Amino acid sequence: MIDTNQRVIVALMDGLDMAYIENTAMPNLQQMAQEGFFKEVGGVFPSVTNVNNVSIACGVWPADHGITANSYYDEKTGRPMYMNEAELIRHPTIFARAAKLGLKSALLTSKRKTLELFHHDVTIGISAEDPLLAHTQKYGPPPDIYSREINFWLWEVLIDLLKNRTDISLLYVHITDYPMHTWAPEEKESQAHLIQLDRLLGQARKAAPDAAFLITADHGMNYKKRCWDLNRVLTEAGIPPKFVLSPERDYYVKHHRNFTGCAWIWLRHPSDWNKTAEALKQVAGVEEIISREVAAQRFRLVPERIGDITVTGDKDTMFGDMETAYEDLPTTYRAHGSLYEMRLPLVIWNQKGVIPPPEAFSVNLALTRFLYR
Repeated sequence: MIDTNQRVIVALMDGLDMAYIENTAMPNLQQMAQEGFFKEVGGVFPSVTNVNNVSIACGVWPADHGITANSYYDEKTGRPMYMNEAELIRHPTIFARAAKLGLKSALLTSKRKTLELFHHDVTIGISAEDPLLAHTQKYGPPPDIYSREINFWLWEVLIDLLKNRTDISLLYVHITDYPMHTWAPEEKESQAHLIQLDRLLGQARKAAPDAAFLITADHGMNYKKRCWDLNRVLTEAGIPPKFVLSPERDYYVKHHRNFTGCAWIWLRHPSDWNKTAEALKQVAGVEEIISREVAAQRFRLVPERIGDITVTGDKDTMFGDMETAYEDLPTTYRAHGSLYEMRLPLVIWNQKGVIPPPEAFSVNLALTRFLYR
């Protein structure tokens, strides 16, 4: 049984794969991993934020909660739409489950899109990217969304709530992965970012020694070498698709230019499948060409919210909208979205009661599956 009287902090460390932890001394996190439960786990495909964030916040796969990416293609309008609307979620979140037990919750996020997804279910919602006047008056103006300092501001707000709002039972904090897009694990700027986050984690522990901490990441990060615009590739091959979507598509183009390590393709005609697949096989960096049915089953996705074809890239390859069919990416370009950004930490510390056995934790979404049941 889980003690519902215990406060719980869920920390979604956006972009924090195992390579970052292995390259930076983070004594508070390391102590929590040693004293509590730690396991290296996988993530949800595509390895982008919204699908993993909602999977973790619901404790179920996308086939159950309905969010498949950062955007989806609306076949009725012929337009891509951001997948940030709370109404698109088809499964109760941990916030809703807590509320049914009479418990209050707070959502703290660097990215406003997370608040857009969960705002209906939380008692308090704070977005560092777009804070209310009351938040800036109390905590000061947050740094820019394209900074590492915005994450520090967010954790300082968390620490204040832990000290002064002991009536809040569930606190969910979601940082931005802009620092991980910008710096590799071995770079000093990355290490400075993580060392400060670890200090703040230590302060949060001291502020709430009674609380349980549940920590994981949504995806990792890798250097990428090339990008293809598959709409242009296929059009030039004489097989123009109806639409090609990068599942990474969101507001934060400075992070990644809306390129991702996979792509969804909607065909104009079912008869175009074989010709399209043959053309894609000639594209350097394409690993797999998967039908809608197979992709939905393998990755546990909602079939009506993905393309007729799923294309996966190798570790070096991205897909997205460009002015040309191909581009060599800068040597500094770091991003995610493929099957190669799924080596993630999962830590549970100070949790009262019995948690599931280790074999129950193979993927990041399992972090919250047992809460408030």
